[in-house]
Amino acid sequence: MDVVRTCCAAAAFACAAASAGVSAQAYPGKPVRWIVPFPPGGGTDTISRTLAQKLTEVWGQQVIADNRPGSGGTIGLAVAAKLPADGYSLVLGQLANVAIAPALYAKLPYDPVKDFTPITLALTSPLIFVAHPAVPAKNVKELIAVARAKPDAITFGSPGNGTTGHLATEIIKSTGKVKMVHIPYKGAAPAFTGLLGGEIAVYMSSIQPALPMLKAGRVRALGVTSAKRMPTLPDVPTIAESGLPGYEVTNWYGVMAPAGLPKDLLAKVHGDLVKVMKQPDVQQRFAAEGGDATPNTPEQFATFIREEITKWGKAVRDSGAKVD
Repeated sequence: MDVVRTCCAAAAFACAAASAGVSAQAYPGKPVRWIVPFPPGGGTDTISRTLAQKLTEVWGQQVIADNRPGSGGTIGLAVAAKLPADGYSLVLGQLANVAIAPALYAKLPYDPVKDFTPITLALTSPLIFVAHPAVPAKNVKELIAVARAKPDAITFGSPGNGTTGHLATEIIKSTGKVKMVHIPYKGAAPAFTGLLGGEIAVYMSSIQPALPMLKAGRVRALGVTSAKRMPTLPDVPTIAESGLPGYEVTNWYGVMAPAGLPKDLLAKVHGDLVKVMKQPDVQQRFAAEGGDATPNTPEQFATFIREEITKWGKAVRDSGAKVD
């Protein structure tokens, strides 16, 4: 009887192993849902749809972008955290809702480390601080002077409370010792529209949506958040050199799945994502977003996330930024 049980157990294990192998080889056998934590039109949406379309071509199955905006991108991540870890749910997390949110929200509806399987870093990029043409400042130093002369007269927008744009501007307020009024929007596109319409004075934007507006003269660049000037915008100073020495903020985006994604599926999704991100047209598309494709291993991405949570937790506390 023991021999029979042993043989049955061995057979069951072999079947399970074979099934797991087949599942990875046959994946995906149905459409894949890609959660986008922000509305259409912003950087998160553009990057998500670029990768989703490429994976659709590689897999022969639709990868469907599902926009779930709100609360600085935390609603979308909360939705993704509760989905099955079967490879049919992916999400694009970023600096704001993965690394910054834990320090900003008293009750975050997910744990960015425990509730997700990191797959790969996708893109890193600086931001650009832009102003409505009516603002009497050509750089950050002049903006600080205006804000000091008229406390709370300058309004700044963001894609939502706790987003990178919000915190990056809060650091300018804190470091520059000025008072400005925060106007949160439900996403990057509505915030930029608010800037163009004069509803807000300044806005910390992703590079891509700002470029055509800069060329058209509809907004003015005050500075970029990188440590060095950008080759594509050589005449725009860094914020560090134009008023706040040592200032640097780099935004990032990374692909994740719900926690517990089987290793064979993780390897499959990771391998195909890396191949896609190495394609010249994807790299060109990411460059248009003002960033670089930066794939890494799941292990490296997991370590990166932990380091970023520590780094930005300190930045949040030091800046005094709070969710309104």
